[in-house]
Amino acid sequence: MSSVVLNPHLATLPVYVPGKPIEEVAREHGLKPSDVIKLASNENPLGPSPKALAAMEHVLRNLHLYPDGNSFYLKRKLAEKLGVEPANLVLGSGSNEIIEFLGHALLAPGDEVVVSQHCFAVYPIVTALFGAKLVTVPAQGFHADIPAMIRAVTPRTKILFLANPNNPTGTLTSRDEISRLLAEVPPHVVIAMDEAYVEFLEDPTDCLSLVRLGAQPNLVVMRTFSKIFGLAGLRLGYGVMAPMLASALEKVRQPFNINAIAQAGALAALEDSEHLANTRANNRLGLDYFHTALAQMGLEFVPSHANFVLLNVGDGARVFTELQKRGVITRPMASYSLPEWLRISIGTPAENARCMAALREVLGR
Repeated sequence: MSSVVLNPHLATLPVYVPGKPIEEVAREHGLKPSDVIKLASNENPLGPSPKALAAMEHVLRNLHLYPDGNSFYLKRKLAEKLGVEPANLVLGSGSNEIIEFLGHALLAPGDEVVVSQHCFAVYPIVTALFGAKLVTVPAQGFHADIPAMIRAVTPRTKILFLANPNNPTGTLTSRDEISRLLAEVPPHVVIAMDEAYVEFLEDPTDCLSLVRLGAQPNLVVMRTFSKIFGLAGLRLGYGVMAPMLASALEKVRQPFNINAIAQAGALAALEDSEHLANTRANNRLGLDYFHTALAQMGLEFVPSHANFVLLNVGDGARVFTELQKRGVITRPMASYSLPEWLRISIGTPAENARCMAALREVLGR
């Protein structure tokens, strides 16, 4: 028997369950991969920017060299686009790594982290990883209860996480509620504003202006290249924050955490406004389609501000399995304590129509 002593926090550490890949579903159900569509992980159905693909291909011949460890050109271009300084930026392997950096820099056993019910699964995982206490505030319907989250803050609170729009519900916290949160949460608490889906909004709340002005030193705004930019396979995200906090997070960042292909692809993707516009248009069309179709079927759903829809199908696990047999991958929500619900990502018009046809068949409607 092994005498190795593991970190005791691992015994109760939740495990993140990703959406199933196309190849795995095809193997399980005897399907061709080309006959399977994936609407499970909120990916961009239009794929990466053509400019990003060309830029990534260009760097392949230099992969024997280490990447720029400081991502100088990407940080400079990103800072220019956002109206901040490079010193305000920390890059991560997806915005998930920024969340982990915050844990390294801020959390110790006994500290507290405040989240809303139905929050993104990585917040509880990182909290448990560092032995901190998760304080989950009940949602109002599926919306974050901002006054209650503010009241939940104590002297032991180190981080308050809020995704806006929220994953997996697609709900949006209003500009007035965000202003209240920023004004009333005490300065010893880092407010981690997760804006992974912000680019899909027509009129988003501008939290970055507070970072530009240095007016909110406890604010961290997190974003990603995985969603609207269509670069989920590269694993690239970033945090925007006060330079002092950015310097702390840089201390826990692994050397060369952003590879050369990711840097090249992101640089080019930032310049492809046409691809972003096409993605937004496809997403608006898809949201309208699902909202209308689900209402016509009489299914309960949460109106979404992101690139997915959360819907009540009665038995999420069964419907998820039956849809997979028909070559449609969705996301069951039991791991979010929503066993009756599925989350469906917005696809192309053809993928959306195929998903709805399969859903009608499974539900007998």
